[in-house]
Amino acid sequence: MNCCDKINIDIPKGAKKIVLAGNPNVGKSVFFNALTGMYVDVSNFPGTTVDVSHGKFGNDVVIDTPGVYGVSSFNDEERVAKDVILYGDIILNVVDALHIERDLFLTLQIMDMGKPMIVALNMMDDIERNGIDLDVKKLSELLGVPVIPTVAVKGKGLEEVKKNIHNAKIGNANPQILEMVKEYIHKVGEQSEALMVVEEDEDILKEYSLTSKGKREEVYRLRREQVDKIVSEIIKKEGKGNTFRYKLGQYMLNPITGIPMLAVSLYVMFKVIGVFVAGDVVGITEGVIMGEHYEPFIRKIASGLLGDNTLLYRVFAGEFGLFTLTPTYMLGLLLPLVIAFYFFMSIMEDSGYLPRIAALVDRVLSFLGMNGRAIIPIILGFGCITMATITTRLLGTRREKIIATALLGLTIPCSAQMGVIAGLIAPLGAKYLMIYSFTILAVFVLTGTLLNKVLPGKSSDLFIDLPPIRMPRLSNVLSKTWTKSWMFIKEATPLFALGALIITILNETNALVAIQDAVQPITVGLLKLPKEAANAFIMGIIRRDFGAAGLTDLSMSASQTVVALIVITLFVPCIASIMILFKERSKKEAIYIWLGSFVTAFLVGGAVAWMII
Repeated sequence: MNCCDKINIDIPKGAKKIVLAGNPNVGKSVFFNALTGMYVDVSNFPGTTVDVSHGKFGNDVVIDTPGVYGVSSFNDEERVAKDVILYGDIILNVVDALHIERDLFLTLQIMDMGKPMIVALNMMDDIERNGIDLDVKKLSELLGVPVIPTVAVKGKGLEEVKKNIHNAKIGNANPQILEMVKEYIHKVGEQSEALMVVEEDEDILKEYSLTSKGKREEVYRLRREQVDKIVSEIIKKEGKGNTFRYKLGQYMLNPITGIPMLAVSLYVMFKVIGVFVAGDVVGITEGVIMGEHYEPFIRKIASGLLGDNTLLYRVFAGEFGLFTLTPTYMLGLLLPLVIAFYFFMSIMEDSGYLPRIAALVDRVLSFLGMNGRAIIPIILGFGCITMATITTRLLGTRREKIIATALLGLTIPCSAQMGVIAGLIAPLGAKYLMIYSFTILAVFVLTGTLLNKVLPGKSSDLFIDLPPIRMPRLSNVLSKTWTKSWMFIKEATPLFALGALIITILNETNALVAIQDAVQPITVGLLKLPKEAANAFIMGIIRRDFGAAGLTDLSMSASQTVVALIVITLFVPCIASIMILFKERSKKEAIYIWLGSFVTAFLVGGAVAWMII
């Protein structure tokens, strides 16, 4: 069974499988869009959380792969890239010209597979900007495949790539590696799979019941020597690396300058997303457009069709209705936040700043069992936990994804909730702000450290590309923002609709009231709060800011307010996040994370209550 069977890609008879391959951040998405136009589909690769994009180029099928530094089975991204590349008919290898010494390792690995290939030497403008003289013709001769210089974001070279895609050639494989590969071709049938046997790929070895001869390190050494030899022959003039952009990139990595720069960036994001979008924009989209116009319109239609006081009316148009709460939540509240966050993330990604943030915080996050990439879902979590939970897919190992997901659901308040919390805690003074902040931070650090100790396995090291600092292109930023926002809405809407339906059923069967009564002893006895606070916790499951806002109607002292805010922050995430949690993690993992959040919220809240009340 090849990759296309696994992800149900329809390959017409006689069609070629054109596979895009390259390191992270080399611009493959631009080539994919140029080849496929609007004929794009996205499928989840079975057994992983990695999405694979595919579309049509004429009669052929184009398949994108995750950005990887080599073809192997070290993580989900490499495993998916391997499964797609092994069975491709034509490989379009996109190479970052400025980082050619790094990217050629993957190029030579694909050549050793015996795959017809064409190389798009991208970002040639960076080569010129840095004063480097690169001989493209010589590179093509040494590789034995067509090499086309491009500046993809400006459209340069794209037409030439499209014209030459079927002129792909089998390149000059390393003769020493080829000798090792020949020993296994008759056992596995494909040169590409035989290379994976030599390189000790555990999946291929298991599939064919073969044992390793320990040749991987030798193969890697030979390939690296070949890369060094090629680079020495094609680079005529080295750049000095003294440009303003180069220096700015170095400042971003230095903790002395990088941390203040990161703090300023996060502050700007918070003011725009957490204050302007979450407050002003959502006030219009959710409060006015959806609340004052859309929902009354839907209720009027539902009333005429279903009656005012029927079960069907409440299911479709009631307080938690499928056609009222679901669209209001997804389009009125989440969509503006999602768009704003992906807009900022696209800017940071295209400018080259995002990977530098990951490198800057890598050492700190390693103590919590994650590498620097985890800063991305953590930042996103302050906008929307649901969206952030989905982005934990970019982490390399299962244990990292579990740790990040648990920390998101437990300690990170989303922007909607954060606005209500800020409004409640601001009048209490600096003392209570410090108690709240220190408690949440302590839980974050202790939970991450504990999970890092008890979870089996080892977290992945940070291997991340540091592309040149460049000015983001608005068209590319907008395209990424729209694509990712639309994918999020498509993925999250059905799950939230299911959650709304569950809440409606609980409400109709008086189960919500029973739950409120059940938690009152904990609320009053352990947390020393009014029994009505139980209602706020229940509402927090529906929507986190509903829970926080529910505290505003209660008569509580400053100490009780802080305890309530700590519990509502640590309490289980909203129903949409819970649905995504069960989708992204296994049922067992999701239940442990959900119950862990529930128990931790009450235990920590109770401990603080007995200390300050």
